[in-house]
Amino acid sequence: MNILFVFNHTPYDGTDVTWNGLRLVEQLVKTGSGVWIFLMNDSVDLARETTKPPADYFDLVQMLKDLMAQGVAVKVCGTCKARCGIHKGQPYFQGAQEAKMSDLAQWVVQADKVLTF
Repeated sequence: MNILFVFNHTPYDGTDVTWNGLRLVEQLVKTGSGVWIFLMNDSVDLARETTKPPADYFDLVQMLKDLMAQGVAVKVCGTCKARCGIHKGQPYFQGAQEAKMSDLAQWVVQADKVLTF
C-alpha cells in the first residue's frame, strides 16, 4: 500500500501537528507500507538546514532525515521555496527533491491513501 502525506504547517507552529504526522509516517514505514511525503506551504521549512527546533522540543528536521534514510521519498514544492516559510528562499537540504504541482498530482493518483497535516 502506498500512502502519501501532504504537510502544510510550519514545523514549529506551537502545535504538535507536524510531529504527530512524522510519528505516523514512522509507524507506517514499520508496517512495510510505501510512504511518500510532499511538503508545501510553510512546511517547506522542514527540509531546510536553517530550521532549528525551539528549546525542549523534538528536532523535526532530523526526524525527516531519519525517515528519508529509511527509504521515505520526500518532495518539496519548488514554488513554495521562494514564497513560504520563515526561511524564504533558503535551499532545501540534500535528498529533499524540489518538485512541481504535477509531481504532487502524480503521487495523488498513484497513492492508495492521501493524508494531510
